[in-house]
Amino acid sequence: MERAIAALKRGELVAFPTDTVYGIAALGSDDRAVARLYQVKQRPLDKAIPLFLARTDDLPQVAADISPAAWRLARRFWPGPLTMVLKKAPSVSSLVTAGGETVAVRVPDHPVALALVEGVGGPLAVTSANISGAGSVATAEEVAGQLGGHVELVIDVGPVPMGKESTIVDVSGERAVLLREGALSWQEVLEVCEGKSA
Repeated sequence: MERAIAALKRGELVAFPTDTVYGIAALGSDDRAVARLYQVKQRPLDKAIPLFLARTDDLPQVAADISPAAWRLARRFWPGPLTMVLKKAPSVSSLVTAGGETVAVRVPDHPVALALVEGVGGPLAVTSANISGAGSVATAEEVAGQLGGHVELVIDVGPVPMGKESTIVDVSGERAVLLREGALSWQEVLEVCEGKSA
């Protein structure tokens, strides 16, 4: 784990398992590393990259004007397979947000992912470890097949538990908007947003 943390702090890219799919990460505060993440993934620069946090309580470091519904979602589903889109804090790089005023944020439910975020001492810019437009990857072998030698380090702990991407919900406005249904159902999310479930 120390090698991976040191690599991220040097501006290198690391692929690792999450609770959903394998991810590829760069230090969220390092624009050069984030730019390389876009390049390696062949991700269009107008598509933002989510940030991983170590704890729910870290949310104000990267998000502003956090609604009560967003806090309910965070407390119910984090750590877990929910990505929330919120208004970004001024400290968040516009490269991570693709020039937008919102940021996608998640606290993953996987010991490796959490140890990396904790170890670097700040948010990680993380996206699925595949070429944009290709299927998500659930094993280190699939990461190597898609990204080859473009990643400095791949942490292999076997297949990930879900193999399905996170659910993405925009809570930056007055109403929650489903952007992608993934490991969590929209119904589960809505019930918590509306205060029907805690």
